[in-house]
Amino acid sequence: MQNILSGFLRCCFKYFNKEMGLSGKMVRDVEIKSDGDVFHEIFRYRPHHLSTMSPGNIQNVDLHEGDWGTVGSVIFLNYTHDGKQKTAKEVIEAIDEEKKLVRFKVVEGDLLQLYKTFTLTVHVDTKGENNLVTWTLEYEKLNGNVEDPTTLMDVCIMVTKDIETHHLK
Repeated sequence: MQNILSGFLRCCFKYFNKEMGLSGKMVRDVEIKSDGDVFHEIFRYRPHHLSTMSPGNIQNVDLHEGDWGTVGSVIFLNYTHDGKQKTAKEVIEAIDEEKKLVRFKVVEGDLLQLYKTFTLTVHVDTKGENNLVTWTLEYEKLNGNVEDPTTLMDVCIMVTKDIETHHLK
């Protein structure tokens, strides 16, 4: 009986969070002219190069555990968001070479002062010479007063454009 009750309460809590707008998902696409494979490789194998390509947004990316480009690796970022210096510790949660996808789960840092959970996924669709970068932010707010991460999505789009500009030079 206790298992049934705890399962019911978990279900109600998930429903309550969705109904109250605490859980969210934000998706934005950006078309790029630079090579989609190169773009994917940057986020998989060379995120530490982001500070060179987008220094106004990403100041530093360090590897804390594991190896670049492997699931389970832990990276630490210093970045600028809303004009303030912030940090994030992220675990590479998933990599899909076919979809050119990398998913990062935030495990420490400034975002977790507002969100209970936060993941960022970046993937590239390549069709001929056309490349579409898709960013997906999935999150659960700590409370109803927390805004959706619209300005953080704007940072992701700016980083995408900075990478493109860097590679088109």
